Amino acid sequence: MSKSENGPQSRLSGAGWITILVLVVLLAWAIWYAAGAWAAMRAVHMSVLGWVFLCAGAIVTFLLGGGLMALVFYSSRHDMDR
Repeated sequence: MSKSENGPQSRLSGAGWITILVLVVLLAWAIWYAAGAWAAMRAVHMSVLGWVFLCAGAIVTFLLGGGLMALVFYSSRHDMDR
């Protein structure tokens, strides 16, 4: 089977590689910053109820984001994005 001239390219362009590099640098910076913030907060005491609410907030945020992404996927698949 031969490749068509107008088909999708199998390799990334220079802009694609630059985008990936920028995203990797941003991820590394975010991890470094989060680790520093976590270490700075080591002396702060939080009660059990505080941990419960922190975990509940993280779970609700994750579920809300997943639900919204599911709605975007559903509306896209059912041609509701006009």
